[in-house]
This record gives sequence, structure tokens and C-alpha cells, in this order.
Amino acid sequence: MTEIAVGIDIGGTNTKIGLVNRAGEALASTSLPTNDKVKPESFVETVSDEIRKLVESLEGKLKILGIGIGAPNGNYYHGTIENAVNLKWKGIVPLAGMFKARFNVPVVLTNDANAAAIGEMVYGGAKGMKNFIVITLGTGLGSGIVVNGELVYGHDGFAGEMGHLTVRPYGRLAPTGRKGSLETYVSATGIKRTVFKMLAKYIEDSPLRDVSYNQLTAKMVTEAAQQGDKIALESFEYTGELLGRILSDAAAYLSPEAIFLFGGLAEAGEYLFEPTQRHMEANMLQIFRGKIKLLPSAFNGANAAVLGASALVWKELQD
Repeated sequence: MTEIAVGIDIGGTNTKIGLVNRAGEALASTSLPTNDKVKPESFVETVSDEIRKLVESLEGKLKILGIGIGAPNGNYYHGTIENAVNLKWKGIVPLAGMFKARFNVPVVLTNDANAAAIGEMVYGGAKGMKNFIVITLGTGLGSGIVVNGELVYGHDGFAGEMGHLTVRPYGRLAPTGRKGSLETYVSATGIKRTVFKMLAKYIEDSPLRDVSYNQLTAKMVTEAAQQGDKIALESFEYTGELLGRILSDAAAYLSPEAIFLFGGLAEAGEYLFEPTQRHMEANMLQIFRGKIKLLPSAFNGANAAVLGASALVWKELQD
């Protein structure tokens, strides 16, 4: 009988579901819209049906050992989603308990960045590491922090929100209402805002001048940088400087062995990594210089979020 973990990644637009074995292989996966179900009970019922269909599709003897869920504002301690701004479900939703009632297996829930960190530790580049940080660079910026082999949750389950650190006092407005948060500068959304800042600052021709804000993507910025476009290159330099400065501060209070960058913006590769590394080292306390690796995640791919969520189960069973 094949033992599997179910990984569920709940995003503001889509939810991804996968059946994953101990080796980190996604045996089957699917996705569905998140916010077309106004009531969480309807959502859980639909996802539960999809899990059963995936199990049936494999036509083999499978044993579900647990369900791992990565979700916005996921609270590990209580198994709840709490006041997530990009979901229609308001207030506190006891999502883990709702899945446990349907499958009678352990259910572990946390936010997506924490799930990514556990995935990196169980399946990826952080195997054997006890102290590291995973930075997720999507629509916003999330972070999962591991100290002495354990994810840092804090006393209330919400520790590790580096995306909400202030890098520019009274700077860009975030959906949270805060101003100058790191994620408003360093994220797929943040670099779009930076591109328009650079378009106003410089007069050079650029293919990015012909793209509206709503049409612009981080991938377009990377493609422009690959062609030597000044606006794109300056945008990555600015982004890398702000991220590098924050990571140099993180080194002072965490001293991680490595920092992993994960998500769509990280796919820019050297255009993001080089300025980030340079500014991190330049602003770092001398005793930490040259010691901290800045690495791409092993899981930048279609099933990355599902693998991260499923890894929560294997980590929980190991503990």
C-alpha cells in the first residue's frame, strides 16, 4: 500500500491539490477556483470531492496519512485561517477541523511561506540545514524562518512576516493599510510599481513604455532586462538593494546558513540575485559577511506549492 500526503495550496485565485509520496513525487494533481465558493463549508466539500477523485484516478491501494494546507493567514496552532484579506471568507475559519471531520486523518495548516520552508527542508535544497529562511516572491512577499530545525511560529502562530517590515517610512501603500512595507517594493506587484517609477525618472526608450500597468508582468520585466533594457535593469537594481538591506538585518538576528528565494519574481535569476547579494554583503555586519548563501529554491515549478503543503504532513509525522 502506497502511503501519501495530500497537499492543498489555497491562493486568492486558485487552489491546487496534489497527492504526494514520501519521495516528494506528485502522483496526481488538480486545481480549482478558490473564491467561487462564498462559504468555506462549500469549498471544503468541493476540495474533498476532488481529493477522492484523485485517489480513484490512480487505481491503486493508497493510504492517506495526513493533509497539509498552505493558506493566507494560516494559523498553525489553531488550524484556522484568520481574517485573510484576499479570500472571501471573513473572520476565523476552522479549516483544518473541517477537513479532519471528512477524512479522519491529521491535518496541518499554516501560511504558504511556512509551507514552502518546510518543503525546502523535507524535499529541497535545505535538507540537512537547521537554520535558514525562505522568501516567497509572488503577488506579495512571504517568509518562512527555520531556527534549530524548527519553523518559527511565535506565540500566536503568525511570526515571520518579513513582507510587512518597513523599508521606506511613509512609502508605498499596502493592502494592509501600512505604508512602506517590503512587499510593496519586493514582489511581482512591487517591481511593476518600480518600473513605472523608473519610466518617470529616465527618458531612454524602452519596450516597457508601451505596456499598461495592468498588462505588465514580472516576466516581461525580466525579458526586457535580458535585452539590456535600462528601465528593467534599474528596476531590478532598486529591488535588489531593498531586499539586500533587509536580509543583512535578518543576518544580525538569525544568522542563517542560507536564504532561499522562491516564486515568480525569483525566476529572474541573476537580475535579482546579483544586486540582492551585493547589497546584502555591503550592508552586513562584518562577522556575517561571506557566510550566508543566497540560493534559488529547488521548487520553482508547477507543483511547488503542493509539495510544500504536503511536506507539512511528513514533518509532523517525523516529529
